[in-house]
Parts: sequence; structure tokens; C-alpha cells
Amino acid sequence: MADCIFCKMVNKEVPAQAVYEDEEILAFKDINPVAPVHVIIIPKKHITDATQLKSEDAGLIGRIYLAAVQIAKELGLEENGFRLVNNCKVDGGQEVFHLHFHLLGGHKLGLFV
Repeated sequence: MADCIFCKMVNKEVPAQAVYEDEEILAFKDINPVAPVHVIIIPKKHITDATQLKSEDAGLIGRIYLAAVQIAKELGLEENGFRLVNNCKVDGGQEVFHLHFHLLGGHKLGLFV
């Protein structure tokens, strides 16, 4: 989508501080972190939100979770743990309407961040 900031990051039109990238996934540091480690993980394919997922996206979502675990390990979060969050639509707290996951860690997280 032409006006999607995350699509612009995928297309290298807008810089992102990438921590992981493969053919289907991009992960980058959040510009407004709410935890010592705050990484955004997105599919390169534009999917507006979780309600738009189709059965053919199941493998992609699995690969996003595997990438999240790999990133967490690389960032030293494996021992103490981390949180992986997806906000869906306005009432769910979604601000950028491109499916994405927040990988949070680096300190003990409360019930809500």
C-alpha cells in the first residue's frame, strides 16, 4: 500500500533499524520503545490486521513466531523471557494498519506495558 509506513520500510523508502530480515519478514527497533527491548516484526506482505489473515497465511505467521524467538535469543531475552503482542484494530490499540507484532523484553513486564 502506497501510504503504509511499514510497506515503505519494506521497500527501503523509509529507513528502519533492522534487526532481522528475510524474504518474507522484516523486524526493526521501535522508534518509541516501551521496554528496554522493543522490536516490531512485520510480514513484508501487506495484511491490514489479524482479521484479514487467510488460511494461506498460516505458514507466514508460524515463520514470524520462529523469527521472534530467534530475535529474542539474539537479543539475550531467552533466559528471562519476553512478550510477543499483536494489537488488532483501533479498540485493540493498533496504530499502524499493517499486521505487526511487538517483541518486548529486557525487564520484568507487568500485566500491561
